[in-house]
Amino acid sequence: MKAELHCHTKLSDGSYTFDEILDLAIHEGVSHLAITNHDTTRELHDMEVKGHERGVEIIPGIEISAYDFERRRRVHILGYYIEPGHAAIEELCNPLLEKRHQGCVTAVTRLIEAGYSITWEEVLKHAEGGTGVYKQHIMHVLIDRGYTDSIYGELYKKLFSRGQNGEQPGIAYIPTEYADASDAVRAILQAGGVPVLAHPGQYRSFEKVPDLVEAGLQGIEVWHPLHGPEDEERAQELAKQYSLIMTGGSDFHGFYGEKEVVLGSKSPGLDTVKAIKERKQLLSDK
Repeated sequence: MKAELHCHTKLSDGSYTFDEILDLAIHEGVSHLAITNHDTTRELHDMEVKGHERGVEIIPGIEISAYDFERRRRVHILGYYIEPGHAAIEELCNPLLEKRHQGCVTAVTRLIEAGYSITWEEVLKHAEGGTGVYKQHIMHVLIDRGYTDSIYGELYKKLFSRGQNGEQPGIAYIPTEYADASDAVRAILQAGGVPVLAHPGQYRSFEKVPDLVEAGLQGIEVWHPLHGPEDEERAQELAKQYSLIMTGGSDFHGFYGEKEVVLGSKSPGLDTVKAIKERKQLLSDK
């Protein structure tokens, strides 16, 4: 059996409902499934019950979108076995959900003004039942309207470019004010969870590890679809240096993923789940 420790549903920026992902998990032999939606713990209790009924342990999780202000880089922090709805998580994440959604309202308005034949109602339809609109929902409508045939193609790069290296930012790029990464680690600990640094190779967040360890980081994601051998090696070295649990996951988003992945394809093994549970117990005993 496999463990899948990084997975998103329609509640954030995934294209699949939880029920569809549960079906997929059973098909792929995943026995332990962490639901790590961005900045929300909504519906995790219900998911745990549904998973239990079908023989899959649902690990209540989150992925907090945070920032390293010193190096001006995004940093994502995963949390495992957190208490859904905990005040520390809500206080940190609810403002971010609102800012992201309002940023997408502005982005869609700009696209319409630039001549793109789309409507806010069409975008909302793709985000229905979730915590707000994401860039992927906007791109989905642009695909529906025939402007592109992929989420992360040339049009995405043009519209949502951050404007690095002296380039002008794309017209749909709206900067989001993120929480400090160390605060994200602390919030997960307060919610009874085990904080883990997500895909450090993707966001070049390796240098932030010592600060995060000081804040209470307990693990690092080694195996990820966007990690090459060098990223894995560097993550493993940091894990040994700071006694961090080595985790992995496919970062499954369905149709909204940056690359096509199979659920459970980056399983770190069931021993990792055991290690996370043991670390949770150690933290609660402190």
